[in-house]
Amino acid sequence: MTHIYKCSKCGQYTLEQNKCPKCGEAVSSPKPSKYSPQDKYGDYRRKAKSKTQQLSSD
Repeated sequence: MTHIYKCSKCGQYTLEQNKCPKCGEAVSSPKPSKYSPQDKYGDYRRKAKSKTQQLSSD
């Protein structure tokens, strides 16, 4: 099974696991972290999201 990765520097998506074929920087998984009911930072994340949505609607 092949996974997709995203370059941390240029933002290019790739199937390479170690480094970006375009710029050579490290790659990471672009997937969000799994949901957890014990998420201690969820409240902060929801507040930040609502603020950005309010700013974009103005």
